[in-house]
Amino acid sequence: MADLEQARAMLRMAHKDFNALIGMQENPLFADEIFGFHIQQAVEKALKAWLCIRDGVYPMTHELARLLALLENQGVEMEAYWPLVQYTIFAVQARYEEGTTDLDEPIDRAMEIQNVHALLTQVEQVIASQGKALE
Repeated sequence: MADLEQARAMLRMAHKDFNALIGMQENPLFADEIFGFHIQQAVEKALKAWLCIRDGVYPMTHELARLLALLENQGVEMEAYWPLVQYTIFAVQARYEEGTTDLDEPIDRAMEIQNVHALLTQVEQVIASQGKALE
């Protein structure tokens, strides 16, 4: 059963990480590892909000591929969001192990902000429509 309030709470937390991305976009003081961490966190929380609104539960995991696969298994079209899986590495390893995320290229911050924004917008729409259905 959908958990509308938990979904909304998770989405609010995802927006906090998204806002951090906006603040870091043009600021070279923030390493890509820090920026990548907030991408991963925003995506993880948004996907968990989506799972919450569908069936009320989500696994305790940082693995974005697992969350995306769960939604796909429920019949949700997730193809546009699979490229974000690359940020799973920033969830744990990149915070504690120097050199684990030696990137070939710097993160395209503007592009990734757009990608995360698209996901958040989609989840907002799902939650809004579910909220109306439950009223």
